[in-house]
Amino acid sequence: MPARSRRRSRIVAFQTLFEIDTVPRRDPAEALSRHIDDAQLSEDAAEFAEALVDGVRLHQAAIDDVIRERAPAFPLEEMAPVDRNVLRLAIYEVLFDNQPAPLRTAINEAVELAKGYGSESSGRFVNGVLGSVALAASDDRRGEEQAEDDDDA
Repeated sequence: MPARSRRRSRIVAFQTLFEIDTVPRRDPAEALSRHIDDAQLSEDAAEFAEALVDGVRLHQAAIDDVIRERAPAFPLEEMAPVDRNVLRLAIYEVLFDNQPAPLRTAINEAVELAKGYGSESSGRFVNGVLGSVALAASDDRRGEEQAEDDDDA
């Protein structure tokens, strides 16, 4: 799928996550379907958007724990809904998706979403939190690789 289609899918996923987060009792499937129709996504792009929304919702508790750990000065419940949902989407792609986006791509896309939909400081905030997440993930991977090397010895 072309990068432009993936970007449009991420926008639709973000819009859906934002809506179901901020509008009580909103049906997620209905919201996603409406955003897909509005964006006129191709079948592949619609499937990608749906996978993103489903993945974030499935792993939301764990994703929220990562956000709390990496942004302890910003209570999740008080965080701007745009920032919260951009972070959820990017963290899902980086840490939980079985076909993860390249780290740089996920962070850049998230920062662009934050700049486009959030406040003046949203891009910097999202970039900072995701940088911390990326650093921790990199440290975890190095630790796992070291443990595997030790097991092989």
